[in-house]
Amino acid sequence: MTQGSPPRLAGIELGGTKTIVTLGDGTRILESHALPTATPDETLEAALAQLAAWQAASPLAAIGIASFGPIRVTPDAADYGTILRTPKPGWSNTGVLEWVHARFACPIGVDTDVNAAALAEHAFGAGQGCSSLVYITIGTGLGAGIVVDGRPVHGLLHPELGHIRTRRAPGATFAGTCPFHGDCIEGLISGPALEARLPAHPGKLDPASPAWDEVVHDLAELLSTLVLSLSPQRIIIGGGVATRQPHLVERARTRLPAILAGYLPDLDHAAIERMICLPALGANAGPVGSLLLAHKALISDKI
Repeated sequence: MTQGSPPRLAGIELGGTKTIVTLGDGTRILESHALPTATPDETLEAALAQLAAWQAASPLAAIGIASFGPIRVTPDAADYGTILRTPKPGWSNTGVLEWVHARFACPIGVDTDVNAAALAEHAFGAGQGCSSLVYITIGTGLGAGIVVDGRPVHGLLHPELGHIRTRRAPGATFAGTCPFHGDCIEGLISGPALEARLPAHPGKLDPASPAWDEVVHDLAELLSTLVLSLSPQRIIIGGGVATRQPHLVERARTRLPAILAGYLPDLDHAAIERMICLPALGANAGPVGSLLLAHKALISDKI
């Protein structure tokens, strides 16, 4: 890095199905590589090999880790950067930060993949100018990142909204697929849940099919819970399910006023259209977010 040039940053976005390793000129993506999220050994060895190749070409100033959770995000905790008890088979108690620290001496930042994506959308995407936003990703699992005043929400751990329960549609019988909670919202509308509950593969099922009705209800109930509990200025819905089935987002927006039952009259159709949207950065929200975590770690290290 020459004086005055952006720092050379790298990011690892660990997702339930794929992992994306990114090189950035600051937070501008220069290069990205996707690889399957397999076992911890296979996945992290492959990711670190790519980082090592970039490091050999020119030193990395910092690295960001954006991981599926739950993961310890408290920097002074003994197990900082460790994935805790997760539905992802084989990944519980994986010390992701420990793996990276063993190979690289630069500053390393850690947060959830959804918090990282939320930060990216807040800085460069659909959440610009918002003091509060929620970023939901619906894919292999369901996660939500929350940003308030430019900072991700942490506390005891980090938000695990995928594992809350919402009010079911009358007569609903689907038991859900979550190995911990069954019919939590992740167990109802994640990718694996849709494949289990729908009469055909989601990609082949007509968007107008009544089979989608309960799914729409469940997503709208989640949105209602977020609106009433957090009152965010923006709710951004990303992930593979939302990307491949955008009709779910539109139908859930349409369903939301009925679930709110007139309680928030200012939240009319136009306001809902503004508040609930798809990510402006698309699939780049996570990779850009991982670079933001690297940049944050670099700045913190210099204070």
